[in-house]
Amino acid sequence: MRVRLQAIVLTLVAALVFGLGIPLALSVAASAQLDLFLDRLTDTSRFASLAQRPLVENRPGLIEDELRRYTEVYDVPVMVVDQDGEIVAKALNGPATGIDLKSDVIASHVQAALAGRRSEPGPILMPWNSEPLVIAEPILIDGEVRGAVITSSSTEKARAALLWWWLLIAAGAVLAFSLALVVAVPVVRWILRPVRRLDDATGELVAAVVSGREVQRVGETGGPPELRQLERSFDRMAASVDEALSAQRAFVADASHQLRNPLTALKIRLGNLGGHVDDDLAAADLEAAVVDARRLNQILDELLSLARAEASGGELVPVDLDEMVGARIADWTVVGETREIALVASGLGAGLRVLTPARGLEVVLDALLDNAMKFSGPGTEVRVTVTATDGKVDIAVRDHGPGLRDEELERAADRFWRSTAHQNVPGSGLGLAIVTEITVRSGGSLRLGSPEGGGLEVTVTLPVVNP
Repeated sequence: MRVRLQAIVLTLVAALVFGLGIPLALSVAASAQLDLFLDRLTDTSRFASLAQRPLVENRPGLIEDELRRYTEVYDVPVMVVDQDGEIVAKALNGPATGIDLKSDVIASHVQAALAGRRSEPGPILMPWNSEPLVIAEPILIDGEVRGAVITSSSTEKARAALLWWWLLIAAGAVLAFSLALVVAVPVVRWILRPVRRLDDATGELVAAVVSGREVQRVGETGGPPELRQLERSFDRMAASVDEALSAQRAFVADASHQLRNPLTALKIRLGNLGGHVDDDLAAADLEAAVVDARRLNQILDELLSLARAEASGGELVPVDLDEMVGARIADWTVVGETREIALVASGLGAGLRVLTPARGLEVVLDALLDNAMKFSGPGTEVRVTVTATDGKVDIAVRDHGPGLRDEELERAADRFWRSTAHQNVPGSGLGLAIVTEITVRSGGSLRLGSPEGGGLEVTVTLPVVNP
């Protein structure tokens, strides 16, 4: 946006400079041409007046000395012709007068003068036009055209002066454009400073919402009044979003925590009823109630874990990856043995450390291994692979269960989402949501895939702590 705004400003300045500079240059050229024309016209008219007597008395010598002195002083050839176009007097003896009557330009001027027409200014003088300025004035005697006086003036000096004027105008235009550029850059930056700050604040707002950190305020960073008002409006919106999210997290955490006590009491009471219900149908209902209470208790535990992950703030702690992965695999190996599922790890021993929320990596590994164990059948294996590349580490957990369809992979990390094929498998649909929350808070990412051979592979990517 800054480049586009600067381009617009500079385009307008360039249009203004050229819009004023070109007419000024043409005006200077027209003025120089008119000055030269009037000066030569005055001299030519004077010679037309002086040539009247020599023509009447047929004594060209009366004017030739005047013509010669004029040519020597001003270097402007002058010639007098009669009404038939024949030379009567000229500045120098012989043909070297600098005026060629056979030239189309001079011949047309002579014919116009002999027809009684006065000379008129020609086209605007241009630095590259080397044609001489030809002026032909009729010699009138008793109202009758008896001849004409022709002058042919070089325009070199006028064109040189005009070129210097044009260079001066061009230098002024370049200077004005440069000054506009110098002024436009800080002005555009001043205008766009609030826009850039708002753009950064928007990204920070999204990151804060995702990570659970406090939303930072923009404040007034200068700029036009309208943008300062927009900054204040953004701060009010950010405060409202922060308050709403904080209230939501607090509600989830408080509700989960408060519901655990009555739910625990309900489980105990349901357990105490065991053996005291004689009716078979009532016994079946009691068993179903116990299962539902257990499932509800699991959902509340995971909701509480999710709320804690969202509200854990920005504190990240370094964790030894090998030690944590090894500890979790050792604990889950016992579970795998009871289900005849082998747990295999590879890629350990690199001594890597990652930053996660307190107990964050432990929660992530437990959630991934729990999912893998739930959907793996007896006689299969769950593989944990650690791979480090370019300052990041991938922790992949792969099972050989039923897996997910391609269209389901995108929704698998949504809260409370479960595949229709897994409805009979215990779970709440919050495991991968918790993993995603912790991973994003750690500056990483989550990726799900369907590897060859079936099953599901969940890869958590985390940045490595610099040694």
